[in-house]
Amino acid sequence: MASTFSDLQGLLKAAGTSAVAWVGEAGGAYNSGHHLVTDAFVFSFWFLDQFGMSAKYDTKSYCRQSFIGGNYGLLNTTTFQPNPDYYSALLWHRLMGTRVLDAKFNGTNMIRAYAHCAKHSPGITLLLINLHGSAINRVSVTSEGAHGHTARKHSRKFAQAAGAMREEYHLTAKDGDIQSQVMMLNGRALVTVADGNIPRMEPARVDGAQHIVIAPYSIVFAHIPYFHAPACS
Repeated sequence: MASTFSDLQGLLKAAGTSAVAWVGEAGGAYNSGHHLVTDAFVFSFWFLDQFGMSAKYDTKSYCRQSFIGGNYGLLNTTTFQPNPDYYSALLWHRLMGTRVLDAKFNGTNMIRAYAHCAKHSPGITLLLINLHGSAINRVSVTSEGAHGHTARKHSRKFAQAAGAMREEYHLTAKDGDIQSQVMMLNGRALVTVADGNIPRMEPARVDGAQHIVIAPYSIVFAHIPYFHAPACS
């Protein structure tokens, strides 16, 4: 899939055109999707990976098919409750800035890693997607990439003030069932409150000296305010 974005980016550059790349009607599956797949937690692996890849290759807009309708809508067509992808998109929108960094993950090939300048705040935000169903990954971050716990660490560490904290948003499926339509944020179910509003989406504050721990079949956004990336200055 990355080659599709890369090829289009190359085509636009070679043409010297002012046209920009958009993704339109992206539902991930034809014929209105599939219940308990395209409207469930499992689909956020695809959805956020698409966001990461499209941004990496300078895609300017990403249009989801659909906001409501079929089995791939962001809202449940009966209850109008947000499906998991709604919350995934909301966190992306709130945390990931428009400047894309070159993130490399050294270790297992079951981790997808993306990094952007943080949105409206200092530092960077990482998106880490663990596609492995049983392996826990412990990730350290350097100025030259993210490393799984099994990787040899040769990259230099970035400067980190004593006591520095980062913010982590861990997304998992309710009861560990990736076909669940309920997404958990740091162990709490994301469901609308009594007045119909979106629940508060609070991060876990973690000592910056600790690894980022990624559970099996989970997604992590990590805002690292003390990471200085020249592109974000």
